[in-house]
Amino acid sequence: MLYKKMRKAKKLVSNKFTIDWTKPLIIAGPCSFGSYEELLSIAKELKKRNIEFMRAGTFKLRTDPYAFQGLGDKGVEILLRVRKELGLHVVTELTSIEQVKKYGNKIDIIQIGTRNMYNYALLKEAGKTKTPVILKRGFSASYEEWFLAAEYILKEGNPNVILCERGIRNNISNETRNVLDIQAIPYIKHNTNFRVLVDPSHASGNAYMVEPMSKAALVAGCDGLLIETHIHPEKSLSDSKQTIDFKTLDEIIKFRDSIK
Repeated sequence: MLYKKMRKAKKLVSNKFTIDWTKPLIIAGPCSFGSYEELLSIAKELKKRNIEFMRAGTFKLRTDPYAFQGLGDKGVEILLRVRKELGLHVVTELTSIEQVKKYGNKIDIIQIGTRNMYNYALLKEAGKTKTPVILKRGFSASYEEWFLAAEYILKEGNPNVILCERGIRNNISNETRNVLDIQAIPYIKHNTNFRVLVDPSHASGNAYMVEPMSKAALVAGCDGLLIETHIHPEKSLSDSKQTIDFKTLDEIIKFRDSIK
């Protein structure tokens, strides 16, 4: 298996940017957005905090077919416009082979969501690009299934795969959206050379839990966080319940910077 032969890179180098893993990376931004003005205002707040990577969804796979599905192609145009104006790097989910062919080498990081971890044709197409890929764990996937999904990307020639733990399905109670598998962090770091991010927003489903879960993930040794952030979380077009404000993000950044 290629993933078993990987060497842990001290830096991730793409044709657009370099990630120095000496400090945990923070990728933040809205789950989705409805306008250029909305995204620009959030991006400016990220820029003030020296956050270089902005996450923002424009192709949204939603359980509820009537929920906001994102702006689609128009949204990608807005993402690229904001990137050009502010110099941020953009991270967005691509959900089809056609989208990867069209935008895979235009955006900075491709996100493969939990529902598509088993979409092997999509993984192969992402592997044909030169763009780094964040691969989220399927909501009921074992570690081995997750690693083998990453193998599909590696096998096509793209070595820049970053895993993202986003919580596994919780069938016990409805108080949290998922269960954040903190032990996935030391397991991955002990048994593989993958870099691993944690998404505390989707794991908890509650904004008040994001800060403590972020801190727990950082203490456990994650390589970064993927966080849903908005200036006015209550106005977020999707996942408003789990979206934090910038005051909370500041506390997370402060804690990250305090870890030696």
